[in-house]
Amino acid sequence: MSKQSVSLLALPLMLSATVAASRFVTPAGAQAGAGANTFGVSRSDGVAGERITTDVIGTAVVQVGAAVDKDATLKSDANGKAIAWATSGAKVAIALEAATAADQFIEVLLIPNAA
Repeated sequence: MSKQSVSLLALPLMLSATVAASRFVTPAGAQAGAGANTFGVSRSDGVAGERITTDVIGTAVVQVGAAVDKDATLKSDANGKAIAWATSGAKVAIALEAATAADQFIEVLLIPNAA
């Protein structure tokens, strides 16, 4: 799976909790929960009080929580991983490639979203 991305805007984010790399994060600096609105995707691991770089606009590499189809609309699962959006939750990205199983990494197009 992909390890490339084209970030058009990457911003530092002060963490309020532990965050894993390649996961959706919230504006509050925490790993996103199920269906949450997101700020972007973390580029690295971090703990509360650290600043990490977050891809906000453009494409990013994200870890998936389940198999997803190319071009699927995505949301965050309870662990900040990408899963297919079905009927509820914030739409936060579009899959630019498919994943056949959980814990693979794919390139996604980030979708601006707000509460």
